[in-house]
Amino acid sequence: MAKAWRARSAVTEGTHVEILVEGISKQFDGVAALTPIDLAIPSGQLVALLGPSGSGKTTLLRLIAGLLPVDAGRIVFGGKDATRLSLRERQVGFVFQHYALFPHMSVFENVAFGLRSRPRAKRPKEAELVTRVDTLLKLVQMTDFRDRLPGQLSGGQRQRVALARAMAIDPTVLLLDEPFGALDAKVRIELRRWLRRLHDETGFTTIFVTHDQEEALELADRVVVMNKGRIEQDDTPDRVYARPASAFVFDFLGRSNQLAGEVRDGLFHASGLVAPLAASNTANGPATLFVRPHDMRLASNGDCQVHARVEAVHRLAGRITVDASVEAQPRPMLMDIAGTDLPNVPERGEMVCLGLNNYQVFANA
Repeated sequence: MAKAWRARSAVTEGTHVEILVEGISKQFDGVAALTPIDLAIPSGQLVALLGPSGSGKTTLLRLIAGLLPVDAGRIVFGGKDATRLSLRERQVGFVFQHYALFPHMSVFENVAFGLRSRPRAKRPKEAELVTRVDTLLKLVQMTDFRDRLPGQLSGGQRQRVALARAMAIDPTVLLLDEPFGALDAKVRIELRRWLRRLHDETGFTTIFVTHDQEEALELADRVVVMNKGRIEQDDTPDRVYARPASAFVFDFLGRSNQLAGEVRDGLFHASGLVAPLAASNTANGPATLFVRPHDMRLASNGDCQVHARVEAVHRLAGRITVDASVEAQPRPMLMDIAGTDLPNVPERGEMVCLGLNNYQVFANA
């Protein structure tokens, strides 16, 4: 299905383009939104720009699109400098969070709009246009709604139409700005899995912005974690989650426990815990140990690393979560226990021994 459409496409090769961001920076009213950053996106990848509000992810997306001018650096599409080109000249397909569909146009005409707006010499003939739009509507599963107005569609359906409209112009790259942000949780899950399948069928180089960690980790080939205008980590979803490159990434992705302490001579010390470090060259000084709740366990006295007092026990959907306070630590520790039929689930007020399976230590900034 997708192959048939792309074979008829006038710029088939344009759907596979490498994007290079070299030393890009941007300021607004003298405040840095992006510090000089470098980023390489191979052709055909689905890449998530992930970060909290104000991290610079949407600014970066708009700079790549040509919706904002760069202050310094350059942007390269497929080996060609595109820094000073407009969105139209870059031939970018952009999908906004709130769809941006024309309310007075049918689904068909919304998708056809970009093709009809081309200069006459580049505009496809009507028969070709109809074939292309109908093929796209079939691709995004909206054939039965081609004559409806956007106001007659659900949010998920409108977002599918917006994506079809972006693909209709044979873009060199697809850029999506919080594409599922306006949808409820169930629709978001369904639509992002559909988008992953669609990406695998079409092969577009795609970049999407999100603050939803689960969305980025499930959907993307690569996750670029941003914070305060810079890239904290650029890696596969598995490595970003399992081996965070900084304290920010560890704390931002998923749930984490933190123990404040210090590094002395290759060991981490905190609240009675003495833990070896993965990197022996870690400098002495204040530091924080990070550990996921599922990487903690109830331990025997002989295997005890941390003494804690149970503050609460939560049972939900086959999982037990224990909240436990550790002396001299401001935040309670969270520990996940698989299964609800364990014979020795601790009770509130009980002192327990905790063991750490995997952890990372970062020097305090």
